[in-house]
Amino acid sequence: MTIQSDSRKTLLVVDDSKVSRMVIKAHILEACPQWQVIEAGTGEEAIAQVGRGVPDYCTMDVNMPGMLGTDAAAAILQAHPQVRIAIFTANIQEAVQGRAQQLGAVFVPKPVTEKSIAQALQYFMG
Repeated sequence: MTIQSDSRKTLLVVDDSKVSRMVIKAHILEACPQWQVIEAGTGEEAIAQVGRGVPDYCTMDVNMPGMLGTDAAAAILQAHPQVRIAIFTANIQEAVQGRAQQLGAVFVPKPVTEKSIAQALQYFMG
């Protein structure tokens, strides 16, 4: 599934699992080969990356060492409300889903699959 997009977009992939980051990056680049994908392993690192250059889109894990992904997403959205964030997590509790909605992000349950990536892409393009 390749998505045609006129413009080159930037995606920030935030997950403490290098494997998850690699899987998300591979699926995204397969669908959107013209995109630039940058990575962060923690919420703090994500905020620092955004400080160097604001991405168009972001996938954010919730449970990471240090700052929770939802808190990092809140900080990013407070400074840059135009960034579209997909919260990827194995934690499917209603509180986490509610927090994602409250932030204006989309909740995407893990594991990361072609289907979950498609769900995030649909939100990004929406």
